[in-house]
Amino acid sequence: MIKELLETMMREAMEAALDSGALVTKEYPPIEIAVPGNEAHGDYATNIAMLLAKSERKPPIVIAECIKKCFVDTSGVLADVRVEKPGFFNFFLKTDFLATSLSSVLNEPAVFGKSDFGKGSKVLLEFVSANPTGPLHIGHGRGAVVGDVLGRILEATGHRVHREYYVNDAGNQMAMLGKSAHIRYRQSGGEDVEFPENLYSGDYIKDIAADEKYQSLILGAGDDEEAITKASATYTSNLILENIKDDLKAFRVDFDDWFSEKSLFDSGTVDKAVRAFEDSGHIYEEDDARWLKSSQYGDEKDRVVVRKDGRPTYLASDIAYHQQKFERGFERCINIWGADHHGYLPRVKASLDMLGIDPSRLEVLFVQFVSLRRGGRPVQMSTRAGQFEELSTVVEEVGVDAARFFFLMRSVDSALEFDLDLAKEQSSENPVFYVQYAHARTCSLFRQAEERGAVFDLAGGIPAGGLRLPEEHVLAKTVLEWPGVVQLAAERLEPHHITFYLMALTKQFHGYYNAHRVLDQEPAVTKARLCLVQCVQTVLKNGLDLLGVTAPGRM
Repeated sequence: MIKELLETMMREAMEAALDSGALVTKEYPPIEIAVPGNEAHGDYATNIAMLLAKSERKPPIVIAECIKKCFVDTSGVLADVRVEKPGFFNFFLKTDFLATSLSSVLNEPAVFGKSDFGKGSKVLLEFVSANPTGPLHIGHGRGAVVGDVLGRILEATGHRVHREYYVNDAGNQMAMLGKSAHIRYRQSGGEDVEFPENLYSGDYIKDIAADEKYQSLILGAGDDEEAITKASATYTSNLILENIKDDLKAFRVDFDDWFSEKSLFDSGTVDKAVRAFEDSGHIYEEDDARWLKSSQYGDEKDRVVVRKDGRPTYLASDIAYHQQKFERGFERCINIWGADHHGYLPRVKASLDMLGIDPSRLEVLFVQFVSLRRGGRPVQMSTRAGQFEELSTVVEEVGVDAARFFFLMRSVDSALEFDLDLAKEQSSENPVFYVQYAHARTCSLFRQAEERGAVFDLAGGIPAGGLRLPEEHVLAKTVLEWPGVVQLAAERLEPHHITFYLMALTKQFHGYYNAHRVLDQEPAVTKARLCLVQCVQTVLKNGLDLLGVTAPGRM
């Protein structure tokens, strides 16, 4: 990657300056190579001289000039290196170097952007994990796409990824679900039964209660209220879970495992975890409940793990689940949670610390909320009142491609406003349409080239001097940045870098296409431009594949 090459050159120049006595700083901060905001300042730049000013006790401009005297371009990459006030290094690349570097894209398009950065490390990626108490809403949809795309990115960078959905099919919410459906069933039969506010009130509960299979189940459950509630909960949660699976599959989101919380109780894993904490002195009793000494490990206070009535809390099963994750041999565990779970992380990390598991091995992304706009106005939603936009409804309205792309147009730690009307628009204002249209345009160019007999062996690479325009220089550089973008997204666990990059590349390509003819030039120029277009097409396809979005050949 070009940035790494420039960083190596800078490091060698600084070491040479140190050996000559021009510099005295032996340990310097990381050298960051960035793209300047102004194209006149070069292709890349670094501010390392300014970072050295304090330790060197010299003005940055003087430090930069000292380093420049020792700078050697052994690879023939650079057209120029300039030092600018107050001490920036500005790098100007040779266009022919960029053109030659594109050969790797032309010769191995399917693997361009992939790497062994992860070195085969085992990663458990847990995401969505919505309670099977209702349909998936748009907030779940954002978490689903973030998790799915993050899994694709990690796999593309050499990680071994296991995708898991944690099914919360135990605890009080299951009893509440069973009661919700049963009361709706009784109401549908004409009984005057009050529906408590704390139960699940969505219309989907009424639909389940009205189903003949459900009604037959209740009729055969006898008169014991606890047995009825349990049967009602099991049937209802299983039906909802199957609908969740169908919705996610239609959204191109798949899992390797659907892990049942109930299995942790049935196998005795939760009891075993609690006993282990007791044996190690990490649990004490107070007010007939058992408390975890989590405040001694970074949590704001101690937490109840077993209630007064002997029932384990959600924390107890979560501890058992996370312990089990690491026992399965995963080196890293990445969870994707809703923003409202932010306060829950310290207690889980504290429990891992108590177990002797490095808490840093658990990484959590908190996905911020999604709001919808339709007709220029916000869509009112309330999950408590059962009034929310189901994921399946949004996907049906705008399509899978648009929904996935729009959910990835902001970093996960930023709230997202989803404009339904824009997502359906077939114009350059719609980002996913704009990117897909760029890919379709590249396909169209090759169909036109074949019709006109302008067929070249593109694997042979770009002829020297074939790329002559400033726009071609910029496009080539952007294409070559793709592997670095994928690695950055994997390093930071930030899928939105892929979306941002594709939109930037698309803008550059459309501008180039609209300003210059690719075909009907002298053969060397036509071949060079078709090679460049082929590289753009490759990156657009590979990028859209990472997002789980189709790359159409015609639009």
